Amino acid sequence: MTDVVYCSRYRSMLLATLICGASLTSVLFGQSVGLPAPRLLTTIPMGAKVGTQVEVTISGEHIEDADELTFSDRRITAARKLNAAGQPEPNKYVVTIAADCPVGIHEARVMTRLGISSSRAFCVGTLDEAVQTKANTTLATAMELKVNSICNATMTQRAVDHYVFEGRKGQRIIVDCATRGIDSKLDAVVIIADAAGRDLLVERRGGVLDFSVPADGKYVIKVHELTFKGGQPHYYRLAVSELPVGAPIVRLPSTKPVNSFSWPPQGLKGQAELAESEPNNDRTKAQKISLPCDIAGSFFPAADVDVFEFEAKKGDVWWVEVASERFGLPTDPSILVQHVARTGDTEKATDVAEFSDIPSPVKVSSNGYAYDGPPYNAGSADILGKLEIKEDGLHRLQITDLFGGTRNDPKNIYRLVIRKAAPDFAVVAWALHMELRNGDRNAVSKPLALRGGATMALEVVTIRRDGFDGDIDLAMEGLPEGVTASGLKIPAGQSRGLILVTANQNAPRAVGSATFFGRATINGEVMTRPCRLASHAWPIPDSWGEIPSPRLMADVPVSVSGREFSPLTLTPPKEVQTVTAGEKLTIPLLHTRRSEFSGGTLQLKTMGAGFDRTPQFDVSLTADQSQAVLDTAALKTAPGDYLIAFYGGAVAKYRHQPEAIVAAEETHKKAVQELMAIEAEVKKLTEAAKAAATEAKPEADKAVEAASAKQKVATATVAAAAEKVKQATAAAQPRDIVDIVVSEPIKIRVNAPAGK
Repeated sequence: MTDVVYCSRYRSMLLATLICGASLTSVLFGQSVGLPAPRLLTTIPMGAKVGTQVEVTISGEHIEDADELTFSDRRITAARKLNAAGQPEPNKYVVTIAADCPVGIHEARVMTRLGISSSRAFCVGTLDEAVQTKANTTLATAMELKVNSICNATMTQRAVDHYVFEGRKGQRIIVDCATRGIDSKLDAVVIIADAAGRDLLVERRGGVLDFSVPADGKYVIKVHELTFKGGQPHYYRLAVSELPVGAPIVRLPSTKPVNSFSWPPQGLKGQAELAESEPNNDRTKAQKISLPCDIAGSFFPAADVDVFEFEAKKGDVWWVEVASERFGLPTDPSILVQHVARTGDTEKATDVAEFSDIPSPVKVSSNGYAYDGPPYNAGSADILGKLEIKEDGLHRLQITDLFGGTRNDPKNIYRLVIRKAAPDFAVVAWALHMELRNGDRNAVSKPLALRGGATMALEVVTIRRDGFDGDIDLAMEGLPEGVTASGLKIPAGQSRGLILVTANQNAPRAVGSATFFGRATINGEVMTRPCRLASHAWPIPDSWGEIPSPRLMADVPVSVSGREFSPLTLTPPKEVQTVTAGEKLTIPLLHTRRSEFSGGTLQLKTMGAGFDRTPQFDVSLTADQSQAVLDTAALKTAPGDYLIAFYGGAVAKYRHQPEAIVAAEETHKKAVQELMAIEAEVKKLTEAAKAAATEAKPEADKAVEAASAKQKVATATVAAAAEKVKQATAAAQPRDIVDIVVSEPIKIRVNAPAGK
């Protein structure tokens, strides 16, 4: 009877709530790109002092059920913050940094029902730390900072944040503001002013302020965004420290750009063996060197040209490498090498070689996004090239920054290495992107968070060093239970490969820190090189209004949801598929569908050397199986062993956590039943109070009052439960989402024809 009353009395109220939510859902849930993935967007504070404990508050996307907060270094640990009742407080953690934790940038992530989140930079330092807790947008409300401390803050929108510190005459104060290097969207303007707020020193380009205190007293630091933006993504770490006069400045730690993966060469010493010696700015003052060499220098002062001279013999071959932009600097090195022939007081300089950029190993996006190529550039403005000596005698090398005439900063350093050939390679990887006109917006910050039955493809590119041109095999180890990785090698002479990471349907919820590497045989020796993972600091909702921020990750975490599954799994036979060269190979594919789809067909391409020129083909999205036909004659595939996969973009009608509706409805039902029971009690007590004798009436009225209070609380609980049903129903509405479908890997053996 109670259930009947529940249905008749409260269904209309709940239905009205859901209809309102559904109309909003239809507006919000247009077709988008990429299935939902958890993303950690902010941690407040953004770092802590080594050997301390700090309370951290997080925010993000799809992290509402986050439990563990983890870090790339195990010497940083976190526990949920508990309230007075011993229950975890939402999005709050107590983080402990061990005394032996390395200083620098670490990755913070949370584990959710969808798997491991994208990361956020978390800094560990040696200075005392503070957190901005209230508005400080005027001189009167300036926050006091101690010298040799760091403040973690969020930029106030359309305002200027103020800080004040005590300075002593002659004291050297360094003010550094970490922003882009810790994943912030802030482009900071930092100003040192006197006690009255009058500007003394200004930095608008992300540099550091080196301030000599003119007199004892208070000084003000003002911080604002270049265009006065602010809010949650615009956070910063402001460091105020004292440094002896003449001591070198060490900047706050920063994440590494994607192209830095190719530096340093294996075995290079931490410090250069030689330093440039000024003045060496023209041929009459050239610095004498001998080859091989390893030189540290700087593009300073503005328009600096450093000139070196060395003797070399005809037929010698050297490799020239320069690192500068790969240090994260705004430089563009250029080298000219000339042969110098002198007759008396005259000389003739003949150009031998000119070196500039390291080209990207693959074509990158023309708009810095994911339309006609990946939004990552593994190339560099640095130098890596071959120098062939054509004549005996004196040679002159000139190195300059192509844009150095506009810069006058001694921190724009370079390292010049000239060596005999040391063939080698470096590799970097990122999530494969779809070439869609509106971009693959989620993939630009896509974590390796696998749904059951899903295969995720990573694009791997290499910079080859000193003439190495062989195969590079790809592998990943240390994966969670139920997860496998299959490397589609980078073939000889090519610069791109793929690795497939697959979670089987029954893989349990787990996360692991994987080891990702490339392996090649060079001059008879097996060489293994780590593969760095790249991602974007933020998802990009509007590719026209925001420049992506790619960077390297410190580690390679791989997780399995254990609770969500891929909309579609394409499963080939597990055994090796064999074919004779010149014949056709038919591969059956089993379709496991866990979702409805928009459209009836899925167009598939083929990835993997030897078969990647296979024409696109269609498979049915409503069928349980299909076939792929590979023509080795048309492809001219040579005998050998191959690993391939099929992939394409499908529009799934994704429903986010539909089981939450059932749970929310059950909670709502119980809340309604409790309210009905309390209402009946109030009615009963009210009638009893009316009939009570005079001496018993005060006590009866008190009982009615107490029951009415319970009724008020229960009514609010019902309303809150109804809101939860509304939210769960809205979230679970079918939503068209384009995502990459990648088949499980396929092993193929192409045999030579009989008699050959």
